[in-house]
Amino acid sequence: MYYVYIIKSPKQFYIGSTNDLKRRITEHQNNKSFATKNRGPWQLVYYEASLSEKDARVREKYLKTAWGRRYLKNRIRNGS
Repeated sequence: MYYVYIIKSPKQFYIGSTNDLKRRITEHQNNKSFATKNRGPWQLVYYEASLSEKDARVREKYLKTAWGRRYLKNRIRNGS
C-alpha cells in the first residue's frame, strides 16, 4: 500500500507520498526530512491510500497543483 499525505505545521503544509505512513510521519517529527527539518511540529491532517506507487505519485503531483490545493482546502475544511 502507498500513501499520499498532508501534514501541517503552524506556518505551512507539506504534501508527500510514502509506502510506510507511520515511519514517514515520525521522520518529519524528528527532523529527519530535509524538506521539513526545523519547521515543525507537524500534524497529519489528511491521507489517501493507493495500490501502486505510480498512482500515489500521480495523485501527489495533482494535489500540488492549484486545482489540487483547492480540492484539499475544501476537503480538509469540511472534515471529509
